[in-house]
Amino acid sequence: MSRPLPVALAQAPPRPAEAPVSDFADDVQALLAKFPRTRLVAHPELHLCGVTSSGAESEARLQDAAEPLDGPRTKALAELAGDLGVWLLPGTVCERGPDGELFNTALAFSPEGRLAASYRKVFPWRPYEPYASGDRFVVADLGDAGRVGFSICYDAWFPEVARQLAWLGAEVIVNPVMTTTADRAQELVLARANAIVNQVYVLSVNTAGPEGTGRSLIVDPEGRVRTEAVDSAATVLTDVLDLDDVERVRTYGTAGLSRMWEQFDERDAAVELPLYDGRIDPRTWRPGPHRARP
Repeated sequence: MSRPLPVALAQAPPRPAEAPVSDFADDVQALLAKFPRTRLVAHPELHLCGVTSSGAESEARLQDAAEPLDGPRTKALAELAGDLGVWLLPGTVCERGPDGELFNTALAFSPEGRLAASYRKVFPWRPYEPYASGDRFVVADLGDAGRVGFSICYDAWFPEVARQLAWLGAEVIVNPVMTTTADRAQELVLARANAIVNQVYVLSVNTAGPEGTGRSLIVDPEGRVRTEAVDSAATVLTDVLDLDDVERVRTYGTAGLSRMWEQFDERDAAVELPLYDGRIDPRTWRPGPHRARP
């Protein structure tokens, strides 16, 4: 059996926050004309809200770019996804919350033209980012395209994020990034590590130069790099993921050996996690729909 998911990651420079969504639509249409079998298109963090200034000026421009989730930008993106018939992940946007907060929010739109999921970045990069923190982790069922979890840039540095997404049943974690600093090399290690320890695909799509450092990549559930951008130049990474590989790796083990999601059985004692005021309970140590109930 096979569940193919053709994907395209657009490593591109950010679009100006003032630019109309129609300009972005032209970019997506051009990508799909070149790669017509694509079913999921993903872009970098803040791709539609590019702000290159810093400090108070930057925050003011982000405030100007912010819209609520029911605003005109979301409606235009939903219409674009519906017109093109693809799963559209346009990176993240500046979302204005109900109390005026500013969130860094990843969006996913369905081929039917609806907003299928939104995720607010839980770990903004302090002290440099002005965003409020999200309060939940998000996975989305993309029909026969599988179950996708969302993390945003610095989220990848916190292993709790990928672990929770995998536990919620994510088969793919999409990680839009706007890394402009020297630590992209470490992020590449983290992308592989998060894939290995959770046995999921990881898609990390970074901003292109001159603002970003690029080096986007796709990692499989055993931590192998399937394809990657070698530098910061604008490019598109394409691949066909077989989501049945997630089940295969979890069933037979990474390299035919390690089956972390089968580590416990119901005879084992619970492990206290004082850091989280919680615990690992062997009765619930299963990902997604296969989780045992207490």
